[in-house]
Amino acid sequence: MISLTDNGALKVREFLSAQAAVAETAGLRVGVRGGGCSGFQYALAFDEERDGDTVFEDKGIRLLVDNASLPYVRGSVIDFVDGLQGAGFKVENPNVVAACGCGSSFRVAEEQEVSAV
Repeated sequence: MISLTDNGALKVREFLSAQAAVAETAGLRVGVRGGGCSGFQYALAFDEERDGDTVFEDKGIRLLVDNASLPYVRGSVIDFVDGLQGAGFKVENPNVVAACGCGSSFRVAEEQEVSAV
């Protein structure tokens, strides 16, 4: 399961409503990709559902996760924060064992499996 905070859901709804043509079939894609100083980065984007996606729904928002990313983001909570370092989505991920100082990349315990992403 992946979930959104109230503030995260509000911001996703705002972004999706600005793109009314796809708002009913689109969702927030949550994934990982290689990169960053700790090994992996989050890939968040507004997208349509694809074959093989796992779809979660929370607070009326569709969360789309590709099968390769699912083990590494399962249990995450997505928030939207607006602070001194800027505004953006923040992922609280229980699978992370280390993260870089700026918070843009992370490492998981089973890193050898994630390298295929």
